[in-house]
Amino acid sequence: MQRLVGATADITERTQAAEALRQSEERFRTLAEAVPQIVWMTRPDGWNIYFNQHWVDYTGRSLQESYGDGWAIPFHPDDRQRAWDAWQHAVQTDGAYALECRLRRADGVYRWWLVRGVSLHDANGQVINWFGTCTDIQDLKESEAQLERSAHYDALTGLPNRVLLADRLHQAMVQAQRHGRPVAVVLLDLDGFKAINDQHGHDTGDQFLIAAAAHLQQTLRAGDTFARLGGDEFVAVLPDLADTQVSVPLLTRLLEGAAQPIAAGDLVLQVSASLGVTFYPQAQDINAEQLLRQADQAMYQAKLAGKNCYHVFDAEHDRALRGHHEGLERIRRALVAHEFVLYYQPKVNMRTGAIIGAEALIRWQHPRRGLLPPAAFLPVIEDHPLAIAIGEWVIDTALTQMECWQAAGRELPVSVNVGARQLQQANFVERLRAILAAHPKVRPGDLELEVLETSALELAGASRVLDACRGFGVLFALDDFGTGFSSLTYLRRLPVDQLKIDQSFVRDMLEDPDDLAIIEAVLGLASAFHRQVIAEGVETVAQGELLLRLGCELAQGYAIARPMPAADLPGWSAAWHPDPAWVDLPAVSRDDLPLLFAVRWGHV
Repeated sequence: MQRLVGATADITERTQAAEALRQSEERFRTLAEAVPQIVWMTRPDGWNIYFNQHWVDYTGRSLQESYGDGWAIPFHPDDRQRAWDAWQHAVQTDGAYALECRLRRADGVYRWWLVRGVSLHDANGQVINWFGTCTDIQDLKESEAQLERSAHYDALTGLPNRVLLADRLHQAMVQAQRHGRPVAVVLLDLDGFKAINDQHGHDTGDQFLIAAAAHLQQTLRAGDTFARLGGDEFVAVLPDLADTQVSVPLLTRLLEGAAQPIAAGDLVLQVSASLGVTFYPQAQDINAEQLLRQADQAMYQAKLAGKNCYHVFDAEHDRALRGHHEGLERIRRALVAHEFVLYYQPKVNMRTGAIIGAEALIRWQHPRRGLLPPAAFLPVIEDHPLAIAIGEWVIDTALTQMECWQAAGRELPVSVNVGARQLQQANFVERLRAILAAHPKVRPGDLELEVLETSALELAGASRVLDACRGFGVLFALDDFGTGFSSLTYLRRLPVDQLKIDQSFVRDMLEDPDDLAIIEAVLGLASAFHRQVIAEGVETVAQGELLLRLGCELAQGYAIARPMPAADLPGWSAAWHPDPAWVDLPAVSRDDLPLLFAVRWGHV
């Protein structure tokens, strides 16, 4: 008797799972065929196990050809390594796979695709496959490229625009610093292009610019950048120069290239170019925008020089010019901030000890540098309208101080220096009258204006201006007399009340017979033309003594008093007395002067 021994097992769940997997795969394949993308599935080792029909249609490869080694996929040669590295990273980190790459189409053309993938896991969490899609992004890439081009290239000429120029220039500057080889920045402006637009229209002008830009770009080296700023302005960046002289042939080629006839439609047109050139690095730190401004300034100089040439920016001159402008601005602010003050140097009669007046001398009470003399700032404003404003401030301030002294019971005439520019104002007389009117307590005759001899000689109509001012009481002195070239006729006609002997002659009169002779001659002229005379720069008792013997009694200088604040003048006045050697010292008669000179210089 035979027995049948067996066992039964419930496989319902397994059957159901297999059926579910089959149905899932069926739905996956149906869905994969429906979506407008390439769908793929790959094992973790890179073995391709599925592609949908879109893959076959795009690549022209059958499924049998495509299954298997995943790296038989037709990647662009430049993208293959990137694709492999991205795959390895995704598998090792169990992360998402994403890559933009180019895949070859059936006709051999490459298009850009976005490949994405994620891992699929079993119930135990183990990766069993990778599933993903490929999306055609060729149109997006072309749009990006178009946007990139419009953002960095000139729409008309196709040359780099300002944005790309800034980047290229920055790179060139970095390389120049790193390798110690200068870069030239050239701003080029076409001479006569406006006439082309005006005579032939903007369409012809655009054609000309396109052709000229292409022609000029060809004159440069492969590593140079030629960009369009706008209109008919271009910039060339010439990096990696052995020295600045190496740029000369390149600049010459640009000039020659710009001057070549260019066909624009049926016309043959010709212009020239003006080039402004600057170099980097420079002695001082400078950025790209400043380099372009330097090149623009140099180009303007090339225009002024006659066009069709280049001009190299002079950094040293520019620094001096900027320093001058900064100095002017600082002086203007000082005037507004009331940083200027007047010091007063007394004028005396050395023989009698009488104080006959004072000269107002400007000083700058600089908040950081301390008290500055006129030589530290007046030369900066000599040819600037600011000289007029400061000159009027000096007159007004001196008159205000005279009012204060009057209120304290002291009458003291004051002299003020007037510069050539101030004196040359068309309304100088009216302005002076208005300032005096603002100080009615001051007699106009107590104000004396000192005019440099050279200024009076150079000023057309000086006599008319001085006569007009003397008409309402103001006096004039001819300052630094002897340093100019006054003729006797001019001196006779010039309405001045006093001659001031220049301190350079007084300083050396004890050692230099020529200076002593000049002083004697000035005293003779003053006597002949009935002018008062005063010596400035008297620094020693001996100088004063000799001046007195020559007949010059009036003086100012360090031997008498240094310039002082207004508040110190009353105290000085109370204590002042002439040196005993000066008191009652008689003058030598003119007949005895030759004997005085002979004794002085040891000829007797």
